[in-house]
Amino acid sequence: MLYTFAMGEVLGTPTQDTQLFHDVFNASPIGIAVENLKGLPLFVNPSFCSFLGFSEEELRNKHCVDFSPREDAEKDWALFQQLRAGSIDHYQMEKRYFRRDGSLVWGSLSISLLKSSPSPLVLAMVQDITDKKKADEARYRLAAVIESSDDAIASGTLDGIIVTWNAGAERIYGYTEAEAVGKPITMILPPELEDEENKIFETLKSGGRIEHFETIRVTKTGKKINVSLTISPIKDASGRTVGISGIARDITERKRAEEALAEVNRTLVAQTASLQAQEELLRVFVKNVPAAVAMLDRDMRYLQVSDRWCSDNSVEASELLGRPRELSPEMPDRWKEVNRRALQGETLRAEEERWDFGGSTRWARWEVRPWRGADGSVGGILILTEDITRSKQAEETLSDMTRKLIEAQEQERARIGRELHDDINQRLAMLSLELEQLQENPSEVQSRVQELRNQTAELSNDVQGLSHDLHSSKLEYLGVVAGMKSWCKEFAERQKIEIEVGSDVSSVLPFAVGLSLFRVLQEALNNAIKHSGVKRIEVQLREEAGEIHLIVSDSGRGFDVEAAKQGKGLGLTSMRERVRLVNGAIGIDSKPMGGTVVHVRVPLESKQASQRQAV
Repeated sequence: MLYTFAMGEVLGTPTQDTQLFHDVFNASPIGIAVENLKGLPLFVNPSFCSFLGFSEEELRNKHCVDFSPREDAEKDWALFQQLRAGSIDHYQMEKRYFRRDGSLVWGSLSISLLKSSPSPLVLAMVQDITDKKKADEARYRLAAVIESSDDAIASGTLDGIIVTWNAGAERIYGYTEAEAVGKPITMILPPELEDEENKIFETLKSGGRIEHFETIRVTKTGKKINVSLTISPIKDASGRTVGISGIARDITERKRAEEALAEVNRTLVAQTASLQAQEELLRVFVKNVPAAVAMLDRDMRYLQVSDRWCSDNSVEASELLGRPRELSPEMPDRWKEVNRRALQGETLRAEEERWDFGGSTRWARWEVRPWRGADGSVGGILILTEDITRSKQAEETLSDMTRKLIEAQEQERARIGRELHDDINQRLAMLSLELEQLQENPSEVQSRVQELRNQTAELSNDVQGLSHDLHSSKLEYLGVVAGMKSWCKEFAERQKIEIEVGSDVSSVLPFAVGLSLFRVLQEALNNAIKHSGVKRIEVQLREEAGEIHLIVSDSGRGFDVEAAKQGKGLGLTSMRERVRLVNGAIGIDSKPMGGTVVHVRVPLESKQASQRQAV
């Protein structure tokens, strides 16, 4: 490498330490660059070169912000200026980078000022988070699809306890998300169908899948509805089934239309009136049926169409009536065969069929059946269709959820592994080498022992902090308020900032509420560390009028809230979703250079509010 001897000179280290730094620098899987205070790279390691696709020589001729889109580069350089001015000694941010081939990747950038060298330098460490960003974006799209779906989409445990419940489920079954989550799925089952649900769970536990299963469910008001169920197992990385996810489509109207249509057909056949009178009665029915239905004669001319048929196909009835049904080249060839068989007396149907038409893909459930005259002869056909495109998209997205969840789990495990390996493990290795050096130079023990103690304490604190970030054990052992205070203290020490925590809570907070508030607190503080540029943050936790209020505020750079909502990040979305799960509300007040306030309000149930025991 070109920098081997120069590095030792810059850092002022002896030759034996230069080789040690050389080995660690080159072996690190994280991209590392040492820059001067002008932002020009002096030394870069192989991982940094690999991340951007440039050679070491090419990188040393570029400025640190030359690799990023303008918006990201401006944010980075503004923080770099503060670092150079001495107002901060480190900062972190996620930013985009242009690789040599023009492709765009994401990196988690950590910048620190090195003051111990003869002349101050800047240490930049970049971790590739492109896959994580793609997974975040996929999860964001997934959440949007699920929330906008008209169908009921839910997930649960293998014991039948509801875990998630979308807006479609609220509309179809009448239970709000707060009323449904944590309750058994059997609350929407008719008592006579409990055995049916047991069979469904047995199928799912063995890895099977339920598709388009038509059955009965009960709403909150006790009303029975017809639904079509598609249920899939959720599996972990080892392939073990750990939960279930399902989509329910309300087919009550369709069922009623089918039954009414069959009854009309039976009535017409039984009556002795003229063919013309029977045909007219059927036309009236088709016109008013609340489903997409078309009535055609034996020559495949439209006799009548329902309003739903017209709206689904974006056509006026006057454009169709009396005209032949023209099958476009884009329609499947087998439709001619379906029509022919229906005219011979068969009833044909498909639960779902893909239809690529006009440059777009549509999905439909359809049924084609004959209609008969007084003499029993086939007078033509009836076509019933149901556009299930949105439902199918939601179903496909939901079936993809398992893979996305597993990917997210694996990425989180990989992140933890990298943090342990790239930071903790390397620091332990360096500590071990320093101890070996002391063994060779025992005269330095007295002067170095305190420094080594400090390094050991820092390592211990960081490992403990990583553990606490991942698992909220303090909430369980100390209670919500005390646990959050303790975590804020540790976080402030690790980040070298001041966090002022105030609390006025007398009720015992449920663990579910506490966990939700804790995760929002973590997200808000991490965001403040990355973006606000301040060294002091205020946290308030108080109880007012049967509500718990969590307020996190800083006087930093702030941001455009509306622009952030439209962005691809999941930070704000994650906070909103966590608060919504406990039936709360979140408000974010921020503007550029005007600071940020995150205000969460979560209602307490009356029995909880009445408990006056300090946490």
